[in-house]
Amino acid sequence: MKAKELRKKIAKGEFIKPTAGYCEGHVQANMFVIPKEYAQSFEEFAKKNSKAMPLLEVVRDDFHTKLLADKANLLNELPLYNIIENGKVIKQVKSIEEYYNKDLVFFLIGCSFTFETSLVKSGIGLRHVEQGVNVSMYSTNIRLNPVDIWQGDMVVSMRPIKKERVADACVVTSHYPNMHGTPIQVGYPEMIGIKDINHPEYGDPVEIKKDEIPLFWPCGVTPQNVLRDVKLPFAITHTPGHMFVSDKKDEDYFIA
Repeated sequence: MKAKELRKKIAKGEFIKPTAGYCEGHVQANMFVIPKEYAQSFEEFAKKNSKAMPLLEVVRDDFHTKLLADKANLLNELPLYNIIENGKVIKQVKSIEEYYNKDLVFFLIGCSFTFETSLVKSGIGLRHVEQGVNVSMYSTNIRLNPVDIWQGDMVVSMRPIKKERVADACVVTSHYPNMHGTPIQVGYPEMIGIKDINHPEYGDPVEIKKDEIPLFWPCGVTPQNVLRDVKLPFAITHTPGHMFVSDKKDEDYFIA
């Protein structure tokens, strides 16, 4: 399925599930939407923490993309959205049309789903894709570089990788620095503050077999974690795993 076809199905309410494994080879993005008064400082915050929050596109005074797709509608072309007030998710909705006003700024942030096609082509299996579930995501104790009101801890996504393929996974993902790049942690989840790897804060748990090591990549859900500390009066995000699927191809962001 082409990305534009998937977005049409999403807009019609015919696709409401995580987007991992769909539209192979297409870039996927996290979305973070906040009032204009906070936008400039957040953009600086994202740039200072670009491994966790690589900015792909910023949309102001509109709700259509220009760079990632030709006029994709950000109000209804993601499968599921979180409405957040004072740092808490109060509702999950399939469209944010009723919440839109020109004061809102949309940030589209790189996603590790983008490098998954390359991992699979390299013969590295992805359990969440095989099982048809969301990727496991965890809050950590890795502090972000603060800017103005913005501060907090990084979120990471986890993929179990066979021991003999760990180095390969690091090399493959290193070619996508705008999609989080190399893992930030290899094994030893307790070192980054993960108390129970079987209970992720976001997404679904997956089995880690005896011949596998959990690898952790910075995750674009990080801004949602930050909102818990900042407690902005109002914000909108994608629901973790339910991404914006763009017309851009993975190779557009591959760096040799």
